Amino acid sequence: VQLQASGGGLVQPGGSLRLSCAASKIFFSFKQVGWYRQFPGKQRELVALYTDDRRPSYGPSVKGRFTISIDVDKNILDLQMNLLTPEDTAVYYCNARLWTNEDNWGQGTLVTVSS
Repeated sequence: VQLQASGGGLVQPGGSLRLSCAASKIFFSFKQVGWYRQFPGKQRELVALYTDDRRPSYGPSVKGRFTISIDVDKNILDLQMNLLTPEDTAVYYCNARLWTNEDNWGQGTLVTVSS
């Protein structure tokens, strides 16, 4: 499985950014798909995901600001990020988990929130 993330960059506090992830398989064929982020020296943490019952779930620090969605026609996993703060600065990874519980990761895209 290949995942290709894009959309990272520099944005000012309070701004918005949209991340996208393309996959070599149909997203709805996976058990779970989502976004994680990693701060320097820390483990990856959940940002948002679609669980196996196809419901969105969000990490507590992004709930209400970020929205995960799937463009079915293009088979793109999107993450709309609004009201960004410097604390959102991290490398963001898209993830797709197979029904065997094997995790597949994209290459990561850097999001920097700074004035």
